[in-house]
Amino acid sequence: MKKQQKFKNSLCIALLIVATDSSAVTLKQAVEQTLGTNPDIQIDVREKNARLEEVKQSRAGYLPKIDVSAGYGREISNNPTTRTAGFNSRSLHRGEAAVEITQNLYDGLATKYDIDRQTARVRSAHFSGLGTSEQTTLRVIEVYLDVMRQREFLSQSKANLTAHQLTQKQVKARSDAGVGRGSDLDQVNGRLALARTNVIADESNLRDAETNYMRVVGNLPEDLSKPEFPNGRLPSSLNDSVTKAETNHPVLLSAKADVDAAINQHRASKSPFRPRFDLELGRTWNNNLDGVTGSNEDTTAMLRVRFNLLNGGADLARKNQTAQLLEESKEVKNSTQRQVIESIRLSWNAYNAAKSQLGYLQMHNDSSKKTRDAYKKQFEIGKRTLLDLLDTENEYFEAKRAYIKGNYDKLFSQYRIMAGMGMLNNTIGVNMQ
Repeated sequence: MKKQQKFKNSLCIALLIVATDSSAVTLKQAVEQTLGTNPDIQIDVREKNARLEEVKQSRAGYLPKIDVSAGYGREISNNPTTRTAGFNSRSLHRGEAAVEITQNLYDGLATKYDIDRQTARVRSAHFSGLGTSEQTTLRVIEVYLDVMRQREFLSQSKANLTAHQLTQKQVKARSDAGVGRGSDLDQVNGRLALARTNVIADESNLRDAETNYMRVVGNLPEDLSKPEFPNGRLPSSLNDSVTKAETNHPVLLSAKADVDAAINQHRASKSPFRPRFDLELGRTWNNNLDGVTGSNEDTTAMLRVRFNLLNGGADLARKNQTAQLLEESKEVKNSTQRQVIESIRLSWNAYNAAKSQLGYLQMHNDSSKKTRDAYKKQFEIGKRTLLDLLDTENEYFEAKRAYIKGNYDKLFSQYRIMAGMGMLNNTIGVNMQ
């Protein structure tokens, strides 16, 4: 019976561990959850959808227009026709009905260029949305890794506190036995108090990190799974990174699409200087017009040409305005390109620095641990002072924290490089339409 109960307990523990591991939130899951609910992403989606409707509005210029009108009322007429009929003025009930179909044949290419402009604006909105998603994903990664880093910091602070508590017990036992100095107990008590404040500070920092995570992702973090950066995804050099950034970064692609939109807007502004051709088909049904009793029906099929000769200079001013807007969009694109290059260079420098430091941080951590362990043994046999032991304990604590920080700095800098190239979501396997 005892063996069966022991087996059941072991099985329950195993199932609990499996359940805990399976419920751990991966980085990809956190990103997907955020992108599905983030208000900034939804704003970009609505903007793109609105611009798609503007394309439909522009394409309507190629389609026929049908107008129907009708009216009924009282008309008082005084004209040569009524006077010839012997009436100075005549009042009749007037009725009207008409239908007109208009098909534009040529509008100076205004419709064509407006469609091209709105299509470019859709591309701009699309790439702008991708840019927002890339930055949002990078922010998710930042808060995700920060929570994990702060949890490791807290774990190290608690381990450091435990080590100081054990040392304090040793020193107190020696003091109580009369073989230790009172100053040693005061000294270890001071270091123990500092270790407790480190725990309190790390607990506070962890709560802050969890709050930031909740604000970005939408819920408090529970079990998080530490991500591993995919092998082979990092570019080989800074120049390679810059080239890919200039080719792929969605914010830069959005700016280029804005230039295309401005080009077509400027082209469309020239259409008022060209003639307009319309085919008009009409049918009217009228009754008691202009004081003459009886019905009046007309059917027309007309090719109309319209050409504006003077519009107070408004069309010329509009053309000049769009020319300035075109140059502005080009400068915005140039500025965006500089920012993209600056960002990728800073990201690459941060990665190189973190990678170079990590090896030395590892050496410092390993050496500090060995020194701490050796001093602890020597202290127990009286070959090291308490101050030596406490100093090595503190050095190991700081070295361990620096190594943890260096690891997370390197990992984040890798993701930051991919974001600088506009390839972050693709790197972590999140599909963006």
